Amino acid sequence: MLFLVFQLGKDRFLIEARRVAEVVPLVEIKSLPQAPPWLAGLFDYRGMPVPIIDLSALALGRPARRCLSTRILLVHGQIGDGGARLVGLIAEQATQTLRCDHAQFLDSGVSNDVAPYLGPVLRDADGLLQRIELDRLLSQPILAPLGALQAAA
Repeated sequence: MLFLVFQLGKDRFLIEARRVAEVVPLVEIKSLPQAPPWLAGLFDYRGMPVPIIDLSALALGRPARRCLSTRILLVHGQIGDGGARLVGLIAEQATQTLRCDHAQFLDSGVSNDVAPYLGPVLRDADGLLQRIELDRLLSQPILAPLGALQAAA
């Protein structure tokens, strides 16, 4: 299976590439007043407003660095009880893919109720990578404002 690799701070993470519709450069994002810090805003993708989650702000409490390798990952997801839609994820160092089998992942041995989207880990020559479980990420109660955005659209 193919995975897209990116960084949050100094640590590496990955998500299944089949869930990624497109990887686009960090473009102009319309901010949303009074939004949570991890909700970077909206951007116009082919005439459709797409909500953008800053993964660094969500996981680390600080916005992603604005670098050439910082990208928006457009992923297919379902937000809360709403229907399927595209969601953008800002990710740093999103420039690599990795092919591996699901059987190569190991349970991290750590349960994190605050970040249930953190999945199993994989070891490669450069250390550990942790899988982001996209369905768990998008179903978190903290993402309720995205469901409200979808209902208003």
